[in-house]
Amino acid sequence: MTGPSEPPRQPRIRVAPGIRTAASRAIRAIRTPRLTRRRPADTGPADTRLAEAAPRPWARAVGLVAVALLGAWLGLLVVGSVHTRVGPMETSMTLRPDLSGGTRINISPLGALDLDSHTAPLRLDVDVEQLDPARSTALVEHPERLSGLGDEVAADVVDGTTELAVRSVTAVVAGATALGLAVYRRPRRALAAGGLALTLLAGSSATALATWNPKSVLEPRFSGLLTSAPSLVGNARSIVTEFDVYQQELARLVTNVTKLYDATSTLPAYRPDPSAIRVLHVSDLHLNPAAWHIIASLVEQYRIDVIVDSGDTMDHGSGAENAYLDPIQDLGAPYVWVRGNHDSRLTQAYLTRLRNVTVLDEGRAATVGGLRIAGTGDPQFTPDRSAVQGGDPAERLAGIRLASAIRDQARAGTPVDIAVAHNPVAARETDGTVPLVLAGHLHRRQVEVMKLGTRLKVEGSTGGGGLRAVQNEKPEKVRASVLYLDRSTKRLRAWDEITLGGLGLTTAEVSRHLPEENRPGAKPSPGPFPKPAGGPGSPAP
Repeated sequence: MTGPSEPPRQPRIRVAPGIRTAASRAIRAIRTPRLTRRRPADTGPADTRLAEAAPRPWARAVGLVAVALLGAWLGLLVVGSVHTRVGPMETSMTLRPDLSGGTRINISPLGALDLDSHTAPLRLDVDVEQLDPARSTALVEHPERLSGLGDEVAADVVDGTTELAVRSVTAVVAGATALGLAVYRRPRRALAAGGLALTLLAGSSATALATWNPKSVLEPRFSGLLTSAPSLVGNARSIVTEFDVYQQELARLVTNVTKLYDATSTLPAYRPDPSAIRVLHVSDLHLNPAAWHIIASLVEQYRIDVIVDSGDTMDHGSGAENAYLDPIQDLGAPYVWVRGNHDSRLTQAYLTRLRNVTVLDEGRAATVGGLRIAGTGDPQFTPDRSAVQGGDPAERLAGIRLASAIRDQARAGTPVDIAVAHNPVAARETDGTVPLVLAGHLHRRQVEVMKLGTRLKVEGSTGGGGLRAVQNEKPEKVRASVLYLDRSTKRLRAWDEITLGGLGLTTAEVSRHLPEENRPGAKPSPGPFPKPAGGPGSPAP
């Protein structure tokens, strides 16, 4: 007898233990936000895929380092600069990541100086933003202050670098922490990125201090327009070691010049007529600020009627140098200028805007101080290394054009009394067209009467060679000349050659010279040149 029927049993599905284990682990992994790497012994096929998706510890470390470095760099870029005054200069100091390290001094627009000051993954950038005109003028007018300039600059640098260090630490930590928070969105990871950035900065700073090389300033590398500085300035080591000589001489030069005029009263053979036109011939100042004091003293003592500058007032002809020309307006006499091979068209344009300055070029003539003067600028600009220079042929062509313009002036009834060109090669082409032609360029004096009767007078460097003053074994002397011209005939009657000792030398010398036709017993020789306009026998216009 059978009992009540039982429901049919469902077949039981047996799941292999390995698959059950893997499935349960997969479910737990989905429910658990953080994935952990399993031990190899416990991994099955599903565990392997999950482990591959989980970040490795080394990847997390690399990511943290990348976030710390990028955040630190952004922080330095945004708030890592310090504006500070160093001596008479306004500068901006910044730390930059750089594998080679060192220091870069940017002097816009001239270029930059690179110094191997240290070896670390940090570079110090110093941007010279502007020069304080008031403080610079005070240093030039009161050279005794130069004695304390070194200590002042050192103190300014210490203050600036201290502020830069504090600002850089703040910028690095803040930048890395902020970027870490944006990437990880976890405060602990963000703080870890900031701490790591601070550690890297501290290590780099310690490496920089350990490898600091104070002698690197003696061997800089130049870039931009400053690439020509080594050939113009000479070994930077000589400038640094001779700077004390320069500051001593700067204080004495002007004092010596004040004694020159008294010395001329004892010179024989020629007494300047009170009505004589007095011309001060200067040349090749090459950015020497002491030259303006010397010129101003000579203008006052010799009662100069007109100053003639035969060029090379600048070194590179850049716009940054133009402020050097401003004292011309206060020299107390009209200033006639022609362009030298170190003066650019930019220099010339700046001078045309200054009051009391007459710029002559392409044979242009002007009446200044009672004299008719014609001149031409140098056709070559040698600081521009990208241009092909024409050499002496270009100079001769410029001289030929000047001579042609002088002949045109004579035919128009306005004969030229003095011609001016920077290079003597160009000046020689005016032989026979004018009684006197002035030039420079050679940094030495040279006087000769050429075949057709024109007297060529080449002046030395009134700036003592400028930056080249300490390049040679002996410092270059400072030279200028005072020319005495008859007011009626406009002919040269005599000239005084004034020579000051170079940097570190406190000598002063004045020597008077007479043209051959003006010496005792000689007959005046007017030469083949046209008579002055308005004088006896002058051609009608």
